[in-house]
Amino acid sequence: MKQPTPETAVTFGDWAYIAVAKHYKKILKHEPEVLKDQDPEELHQMRVGMRRLRTVLIGFATALRLPKGIREQKVGKFARILGELRDLDVLGESLKKDYLPHLPKKEQKVLRDVFPAFKHQRHKAFKQVRKALQEKPYLKFKQRLTEWLEFPQYHAIASLPIEEVLADLLLPQVSQLLLHQGWWVGVGSLTNAVSLDPSPRALMEQVFTHEITSLHSLRKEAKRSRYQLELFTQFYGETYQSYVQDIKEIQTVLGDIQDSFVLVEFLQSLFPDPIEQELPHLTQKLQEIRWEKWQAWQGLQAQFTEPSTRHHFRLTVQKLEPLKQQSFPKDLVLLPES
Repeated sequence: MKQPTPETAVTFGDWAYIAVAKHYKKILKHEPEVLKDQDPEELHQMRVGMRRLRTVLIGFATALRLPKGIREQKVGKFARILGELRDLDVLGESLKKDYLPHLPKKEQKVLRDVFPAFKHQRHKAFKQVRKALQEKPYLKFKQRLTEWLEFPQYHAIASLPIEEVLADLLLPQVSQLLLHQGWWVGVGSLTNAVSLDPSPRALMEQVFTHEITSLHSLRKEAKRSRYQLELFTQFYGETYQSYVQDIKEIQTVLGDIQDSFVLVEFLQSLFPDPIEQELPHLTQKLQEIRWEKWQAWQGLQAQFTEPSTRHHFRLTVQKLEPLKQQSFPKDLVLLPES
């Protein structure tokens, strides 16, 4: 049975199939190297494939008639297991390359002393990844998805032209992003409540103490939105592309802030005394990074809490461009993604 390609796709179902096939192919491509555990980039790419596949299953749910074993919750579970190992890889790489060389010798020694504990934790995380990828639930998931791709089944709405449903498909995700409470972190009552200390940096740290969870949640929502919007860039013009880039920047800035707190939490778990005493120069460096990222975040926050921006974003998603003007990616080439 001949399946759709980006050049031949017409319907809602066609594009759903292409999206599922693309990200599943990415997962399979990187899986063997992940099990060898020699290149962290392989793990990263497989995790991205899992996350994007999960977004596709959510976004195209009304079109896809999938077997019982293929659910976004199951994909999310696999992605989280990969994510635990990936987070440790990022943490270790950051400690060794970004921080260790710039610390005084005394702190370098303190930091090197934690590497054995870090290595042990990573070993445990990899065992969980290997177990998950070799056990029955994952193997059955692959079997059923492979079978579905050979003989796909759809709901009736899948036969509609993609142009008729695209705005309806994307607007709920855009609304979910724009309505997230994280946009208003540090604005209004929270700012007033923590403004006893006039220092902007102290205010920032207090805001983070209260609202880092909300910012992390916004980052995840931005990532889901980006994955969904990127599926359809060929249907839109430069303004749409610009919004996708803005969302990617939001994801990056908030990710850097979150990584800073994760690093502190990890290190604190290894020391009996406060991390500021054990590693004062590292603590100061992390605070400087948070301050830099906070300033970048405030610019993005101001942009996306502006009513005119929000209105224009929604209108952009509703304004498709003629397909004859678009250039399609060549068979959805699997390039490295973030």
